[in-house]
Amino acid sequence: METDRLESAGGIVPSAVRRRAGWIAVAVIAIVLIADQAIKIWVKTHFYLGEDYEIFPWFHLKFIENNGMAFGLQLWNKLLLTFGRIIAVGILCWCLVKIVHRFELRTGFIVAVAMITAGAAGNIFDCVFYGEIFNNPAPPQIATLLPVGGGYADWFEGRVVDMFYFPLFDFYWPDWVPFLGGDYFEFFAYIFNLADASICVGVALLIIFYSKDFSLALNSERKKAAKSDRRD
Repeated sequence: METDRLESAGGIVPSAVRRRAGWIAVAVIAIVLIADQAIKIWVKTHFYLGEDYEIFPWFHLKFIENNGMAFGLQLWNKLLLTFGRIIAVGILCWCLVKIVHRFELRTGFIVAVAMITAGAAGNIFDCVFYGEIFNNPAPPQIATLLPVGGGYADWFEGRVVDMFYFPLFDFYWPDWVPFLGGDYFEFFAYIFNLADASICVGVALLIIFYSKDFSLALNSERKKAAKSDRRD
């Protein structure tokens, strides 16, 4: 039996290639989600809030929590943000299903979208479940998974766990610098998690390596629309 094939502008593309791309996307999402949650649960149950463990001078594990978006940004109402994340992940999953079958889009493009989807979904788990399944004792006590007295917040109101901290360098601005003189500056001051990193890497891949894929897909849609109009 011949392999099913999809017609493309440059010839034919085996549908098996598209199926393989789909499974790669599923694998990427599963790996990111499992690794992200494993790291977060380990940090949550082994570090007290605010604990800073130096691995290298430029790389620390520092346990913090936040109510907001990636890298600890604080935006919008908590419930609104959580449901907004869920809607965004639903849209990303729908887009991912659609693009897997597009011959114009390379596998790397699909992997990048899968990384963004996985990263967005990873932080949803924290928001939806962590308030119910963890307590939140004052430092230096460490949180307990499934505590007897219940969690620290209701469903959908949990806080996101962050831990990766890269204080690459810091300095004080010279006094003669306008507006900043004498102020302390640290690069990179943000603390983030694997889900955040997955989103950023996925976006970077799309911008640097796969920006042309968007144009190819759009041109294909225009050609299809033009053919449909001529038939009508």
